Amino acid sequence: MDNLTDIADERFSQACNCAQSVFSAFASRYGLDEETAIKIATSFGGGMARRGEVCGAVTGALMALGLARGAATPEGKEEVYRLGREFMHRFEEQHGSILCRMLLGCDISTPGGLQNARESGVIKAICPNVVHDAAKILQSILEVG
Repeated sequence: MDNLTDIADERFSQACNCAQSVFSAFASRYGLDEETAIKIATSFGGGMARRGEVCGAVTGALMALGLARGAATPEGKEEVYRLGREFMHRFEEQHGSILCRMLLGCDISTPGGLQNARESGVIKAICPNVVHDAAKILQSILEVG
């Protein structure tokens, strides 16, 4: 498998949001073109439409997991749920939370909170690592899982 983690890192450095970066890095490997993947993941950035909820890197990884291993049958879904729980457990173990506002230590759902996050540099300090780690965990799950 190519180093999809590097692709996610590069996309984040080129102004994709966290969800777009992770999802689009894996999408083409599983039959979805990059532009469509970036469009699909747009609203998941910033913890779901910048609400500070579940981190976009996490949701991007879960969407990619579904694209890679998804199934329409109840039995097939169970394996993807198991892999999704494994992903979230490993991510949370590494970062302490899967919630954007907890990872950043501020609430970006308000104009003041977003401005504070940008001015303090917390987004630039935290988000690249979160994107990198989400992609790395997902890549290891897909290689093994």
